[in-house]
Amino acid sequence: MLKKLVAALAITATLTTSLFATSGEKVEAATYHTKAISVAKANIGVPYKWGGMSPSGFDCSGLVKYSFGKEGINLPRTAADMFYTKGYRVGSLQTGDLMFFAPTKASKPSHVAIYVGAGKMIMASSSKGVMITYTSNSYWKPKYIGAKRI
Repeated sequence: MLKKLVAALAITATLTTSLFATSGEKVEAATYHTKAISVAKANIGVPYKWGGMSPSGFDCSGLVKYSFGKEGINLPRTAADMFYTKGYRVGSLQTGDLMFFAPTKASKPSHVAIYVGAGKMIMASSSKGVMITYTSNSYWKPKYIGAKRI
């Protein structure tokens, strides 16, 4: 009975998606990447809080961990641990990729953001809280050290 219900729901979702697609439009199912971005975007304006991992305040890795965690993806707590233990390195960014930065003289990453497409990323900034900025931002661009796809 449960299998039949699940199958019926899947067919209904497929038909509904097809009905709302315009001619020539490619319809893609929302992935956990896009859903995680939606979670992060819902928190734009939340203040920065060192060690913060909730909508009462986020630091950069707390925002990423929280956003992906809402979609069932468990990430490590720090930017460095995310960089060294999860995903695989990519040269060309896709929506949902994690971008890593080394804002200090240390070579290991201590800042992380989520690429949202169109040359933009979402992150928790210590000065502005959760925000979207351009990847070409004059502060962050020279500190960029690589990206990983989860």
